[in-house]
Amino acid sequence: MKKYALRIRIWIDEDDGPFLGIGRVILLENIKETGSITNAAKSMKMSYRQAWQLVEDMNKRASPLVEKMSGGKKGGGAILTEAGENAVREFRNIEQELNLIIANKSKTIKF
Repeated sequence: MKKYALRIRIWIDEDDGPFLGIGRVILLENIKETGSITNAAKSMKMSYRQAWQLVEDMNKRASPLVEKMSGGKKGGGAILTEAGENAVREFRNIEQELNLIIANKSKTIKF
């Protein structure tokens, strides 16, 4: 008998469309890790322009999640705001809870 597994993809939507999904969460996590939108984008093989557009979209649709830092000796950078940290944490918590449900349900699939 074949084994089947359920898989899910999580999006947090609002009236204007998708707000937060795994790709955006990974981008936010990479910004936190690297301190840079440029480096976060590179690590995902994404253009800076696309990464910046995603950040701008998220920032416009919620409390700003990313704060861009300008200039200085080391140049600019970016950090997650408290709202950004909360968004990532909440998304990962939801993802973990749903993955447990899906893993348990996958054990019972029969066709």
